Amino acid sequence: MSSTNSTNQLKTRVLSIQSHVVHGYVGNKSATFPLQVLGFEVDAINSVQFSNHTGYATVKGQVLQEKELVDLFDGLESNGLLNCYSHLLTGYIGNASFLRQVAKIVSKLRANDPNVIYVCDPVMGDDGQMYVPKELLPIYRDEIIPLADIITPNQYEVELLTEMKISNEKYIWEAINWFHGRGIDTVAISSSDFGKPGELRAFLSKKAGPRYALNIPKQGTNISFTGTGDLFASLFLAHSYQTPATQLSTALERTIASLQAVIKRTLDSMPLEVLEGKRKVTSFERELKLIQSKVDIENPNVKLLAEQIV
Repeated sequence: MSSTNSTNQLKTRVLSIQSHVVHGYVGNKSATFPLQVLGFEVDAINSVQFSNHTGYATVKGQVLQEKELVDLFDGLESNGLLNCYSHLLTGYIGNASFLRQVAKIVSKLRANDPNVIYVCDPVMGDDGQMYVPKELLPIYRDEIIPLADIITPNQYEVELLTEMKISNEKYIWEAINWFHGRGIDTVAISSSDFGKPGELRAFLSKKAGPRYALNIPKQGTNISFTGTGDLFASLFLAHSYQTPATQLSTALERTIASLQAVIKRTLDSMPLEVLEGKRKVTSFERELKLIQSKVDIENPNVKLLAEQIV
């Protein structure tokens, strides 16, 4: 893709394979609306269809099997639709055979258009806990990662994939080099614990190019949000594609600006007794205020700037 192309000349259609929930915002529900707001068509394949995310007491629904994924993709292929995609985006996938099928999908998409960009969000866990079967890890490491152009893991997922214990920022850059060594052009680590007190720290690196870090003030210290990683991946996909390669830091800044605005709007909607710590927040109250943040997604107000790391 030439970075000199204007946005309206770019092919902008994403095949997005990740989870779906009827209620709330994770997976494709978290990624589709922001991509559409930023000018992308989104064709979604739902790896699972659940009533709600797993933070609720009860979860009901279905898991898409490998054969069903093959059937859906064959339908697209039979109708000559594979050459319309600019991107493949993958997120939560819960079984090994399904994940292996993704590698075949990448190959078929690139056979139709070698410029298809694969953005891999290797959703496996967070805060030291895996929430996918362990057999997916070597498949990601050995079969999926080498196919990706852009990867957007969190710190824990970086540790899983690289088999490194990341105890300081030095190891972050070593891990990033590990990804580049496997052919990944752009590594965007959505969050780490290496910011100043009260901050997270994101990292961005382009193979044989500049490196950046960006400190992100924590909001709602005792409140965790679901779907923010999915949102990060979709926003970064859009901004990195629509921003000249020489201004990659701008893509990270815009991504974080929208993400922070969505979190702030979500916090602002919560009852005062929750914000004051008088009672625990419910899963319903933690759902991202995505639709209400349309203007913040469409026109991000950048306040946090990335620093270039020499």
